Amino acid sequence: MGASALPDPHAPARRRLRVALLGESLVDESAMSILVEAALGGPFERVQPNLRARGWPSVLQILPAIARHLHFNTDADGLVVLVDADDSEPHTAAHEAPGYFHPRCRLCQLRASFRRATKNLPPARGRDRVLRAVGLAVPAAEAWYLCGRDEQVGEAVWAAGREAGRAPYTRRELKLRVYGTERPTLPQAVAHATAAARRHARDLRRLENDFPGFAAMADDLRAWDRALAPRADGSARGAG
Repeated sequence: MGASALPDPHAPARRRLRVALLGESLVDESAMSILVEAALGGPFERVQPNLRARGWPSVLQILPAIARHLHFNTDADGLVVLVDADDSEPHTAAHEAPGYFHPRCRLCQLRASFRRATKNLPPARGRDRVLRAVGLAVPAAEAWYLCGRDEQVGEAVWAAGREAGRAPYTRRELKLRVYGTERPTLPQAVAHATAAARRHARDLRRLENDFPGFAAMADDLRAWDRALAPRADGSARGAG
């Protein structure tokens, strides 16, 4: 884990990556854009998916269609997906074991869905396949926005509360702490979410440490450079 990468002044200039974002809401995607740029170490070109989601079930349902659309119909290098955990299983280091799949972990479910949708696709548009990065906000993205500002909020605190049978806070309480109201307007929510994302973008280490569901997404994104590096024969790479 580490802070946002500083560019090497002696390194050759690289083109901006073309990235699609898929979240549960416009608010989440607005904050995602800032956090993705920080994890990648530079700006990217936004590619719009062909479908939009509203909530977790919708994201899981439309992900395969979006993956195939981006592969065949766009020049996207990668797709970043973010969902809330709500009351589902948080993603842990144990889930990263090769071949492991937890049926109640939404991050595991999204990775598996993307893999199934893309594993047999032929190369298209100069790359083997579209890359993916998946994040899981535990229990909701508002917890990320409070990271570093509210010491009572974090994945470890949430997991301990779940094990004890009593959540340390509710998603409604998180909204109230972030927005000052349980029902913010869209402009209010976007303003607060993007302000928090810009604060984190200066140094991602605290967010990665306190929220493994974000660290998993950041690790995926940082691996893209290696996946996109040209092969010895000059052809493009790409891996899901």
